Amino acid sequence: MSNWGTGVTVVTTQTPDGSPYGLTVSSFTSVSLDPVLVLVCLDNRLSGLQYFKDSKKFGVSILSESQEDVSRLFAKRDAVRPTDVYFEGKMGNPLIRSALAALECETFAVYPGGDHIILVGRVQEAELLEASAGKKPLLYFRGKYERLA
Repeated sequence: MSNWGTGVTVVTTQTPDGSPYGLTVSSFTSVSLDPVLVLVCLDNRLSGLQYFKDSKKFGVSILSESQEDVSRLFAKRDAVRPTDVYFEGKMGNPLIRSALAALECETFAVYPGGDHIILVGRVQEAELLEASAGKKPLLYFRGKYERLA
């Protein structure tokens, strides 16, 4: 599967005490335009999986080419993530500063997907952040971060 290039996102939600929780996810795609639906795939072994199930909402921050460090930080299990990396979206979801774009979703459906769950979200809010400044997405291909030429 490493021969499929993907964009890189950080998917976030809140813990029961209101703290932000997030992880790097490359399994993200658009599903439908009417209604606007997206999906992310989350590993069944994810320590915070229940947070996504319980909150019934999540954010997707599409990372820019200058955010490889953010992707690496959120890919590390139990890494301390500074609070200033987040901002609060209109629906209250934690989102990542300086991302290309940010989506806030309410959970539409959850499906089994082998060793992952497929989390489908109905997009409630979408905001262009750095995309409006002409920045490009961070890409992942064959185990390495890449950039568009």
